[in-house]
Amino acid sequence: MSSDGGVKTRTQSEDVNAQIDSIVGQRIKEGGMVGVGGAIIVNKKVVWMKGYGFADKERAIAFTPDTIMNIGSISKTFTGVALMRAVQEGKVSLDENINSYLPFKVINPHHPSEPITLRQLATHTSGITDRPSVYERVYHFGGDSPEALGEFLRGYFARNGKYYSSDNFLKAKPGTSREYSNIGAALAGYIVEVVVGEKLNTYTKRHIFAPLRMKNSGWFLSEILPAKHARLYVSQGLRIPIPQYGITTYPEGGVRTSVSDLSKFFIALLNDGKYEGTRMLEQKSVDEMLRFQYTSANKPDNVNIQGEDSVNSGIFWATKHDTTRIGHNGSDPGVRTIMLADPNKEIGVILFTNTSMHDEESGHFYNIFETLWKHAVQMKIQADKAAKQ
Repeated sequence: MSSDGGVKTRTQSEDVNAQIDSIVGQRIKEGGMVGVGGAIIVNKKVVWMKGYGFADKERAIAFTPDTIMNIGSISKTFTGVALMRAVQEGKVSLDENINSYLPFKVINPHHPSEPITLRQLATHTSGITDRPSVYERVYHFGGDSPEALGEFLRGYFARNGKYYSSDNFLKAKPGTSREYSNIGAALAGYIVEVVVGEKLNTYTKRHIFAPLRMKNSGWFLSEILPAKHARLYVSQGLRIPIPQYGITTYPEGGVRTSVSDLSKFFIALLNDGKYEGTRMLEQKSVDEMLRFQYTSANKPDNVNIQGEDSVNSGIFWATKHDTTRIGHNGSDPGVRTIMLADPNKEIGVILFTNTSMHDEESGHFYNIFETLWKHAVQMKIQADKAAKQ
């Protein structure tokens, strides 16, 4: 009852929350997800954030916005910021031959005279490919990977390396074909380590995590409190828990963070490098990272940059839905994540689940994302109306 004795009416915010709760609850059940966390960002501010289900079902620990889990390839955007920071500091150039920075040579044997650049690594046009029989070895279940990043990369690229093969490279000339490469992204992160003289986890802690007050974030299991880390599951009718794992090629997929922490990072990127008065990158660096690098005059031969099935790329910054959304997704064992905004950077949605799903079940996860996106659009309209009043 209201204070005047009438029936209490729900606020618009309560209605929105109830609608989201209903749809998310249904989709979690139908999709076999154990835990889900999400956030809606409007005009560079978090306007909604919530967790559902379990971070650890067996121990009945709830999944909250502060639950930590690995975020898969969204990690590449952190490597992108670290790379642009190194560019900003004058320690590296996006268009220099990467062999200027490396202690071993990276040469495409099909085009030995063609240089590979960091810009190509960051836009997945380097010609480096992830050879499945080798890439599957980078996952180390039970803890952080014991193999050093540099050791793995030397083995993959040096001609006498234990993982070397001409099949590690496309036959297309560097810069002319787009193929998504995790190992290429790991190589870019390693180059950052070499030129700044510091491991990526400590470099990003100083320049990203600490300034943005991302207290629940790191790259390795050893950096995260186990009690705060979500348990990971595979949905196969039954939701089966799997061991925690690390990856040798961590710059391409190793970040562990929470929905709450990632929201701060995402806002900083959407807000020209700033979050609540703290600057993560100079605006010109963010502009370069986020701008579409493919143009009609300079694009890979195998992509469309307009219309149906169009894609584009920033510096480790992707497009989705025919270039109508920008950011990055992530997928790994027990992990599905999304961090996308509209091209005008006015609305954004973050979504995590600690459950791997097959394609049919994955539709329920993406339905949750579309539900949050729809509400983000409505909240943006309402915010704009309120601002005019």
